[in-house]
Amino acid sequence: IVMEQFVRMLIHCGMPPEDMDMIHCGGRSMGELIKKAPFRVTQFTGSSGVAENLAKELHGKIRVEDAGFDWKIFGPDVIDFDYVAWQADQDAYACSGQKCSAQSMCFIHDNWMKAGIVEKMAQNASRRKLQDLSIGPVLSHTTEEMLAHMNRLLEIPGAYVAFGGKPLENHTTPKQYGMLEPTAVFVPIREALKPEHFGEVMTEIFGPFQVLTSYDDDSLDLVLEACERMSHHLTAAVVSNDVRFRDKVLGHTVNGTTYHGIRARTTGAPQNHWFGPAGDPRGAGIGTPYAIQLVWSCHREIIQDHGEIPKGWKQPLPS
Repeated sequence: IVMEQFVRMLIHCGMPPEDMDMIHCGGRSMGELIKKAPFRVTQFTGSSGVAENLAKELHGKIRVEDAGFDWKIFGPDVIDFDYVAWQADQDAYACSGQKCSAQSMCFIHDNWMKAGIVEKMAQNASRRKLQDLSIGPVLSHTTEEMLAHMNRLLEIPGAYVAFGGKPLENHTTPKQYGMLEPTAVFVPIREALKPEHFGEVMTEIFGPFQVLTSYDDDSLDLVLEACERMSHHLTAAVVSNDVRFRDKVLGHTVNGTTYHGIRARTTGAPQNHWFGPAGDPRGAGIGTPYAIQLVWSCHREIIQDHGEIPKGWKQPLPS
């Protein structure tokens, strides 16, 4: 319904109706159509698994805006405490966490931990209620699936539930939808980096769920290692006004869209909506002339050669 109204608005604003076909169908049907039709390029927004399958089916003729395990790093400078805590809550739990740019993991400097940022995040999360839909049904995971993931994380030494972790109550939502309180699980950084834990810790849950960890000045390199080892570098935030700290983090990370500064967030598309995955030549951008040209066009050479043939020209010997 939303897309149909958007198309109607485009037509109202002057777009010729024959310039666009809107097809409403299931993913499987669209997949069959894409495989059979002679498209020169496809721009895909969706899960990384489907993106990889399409890349194979389309022999690489694809631009991708796919999933991401999006991180936020809290730097050493603790300022604007209430605003930073509010933004962290919005990034993780607005739309019940169902955003490709949702905050999936927080690397929190010890200075912020001592200041009580996790407690403030818990307080903000507790204000979310089903009654006003500030928390609500999750379409991609059942309640049991999200709790099972949480319990797997809790098997990691030193891990604990920072807040949340319980199913929502007093509702009539069908069981195929997830109903979970805004949840955060703390995992020690050194444990998170171990090969036997890393994949589980860095798994995106498309719902109101995030992982927290802490670090100090001496362990920043562990944080950067974690950011590098993640598989999909979509959005990120470096919450700091410390210029040297920001420069080091930005210089050692590759996310497609990265906010930095004390107001940094992971969600809220900028004008240049470059949602990666960065470092992947299939990464798609939308919204600016440069992004549109890069995704929907390609380099092409047109050589002009129509000058006069010199008088007395003779055919040379074959070469």
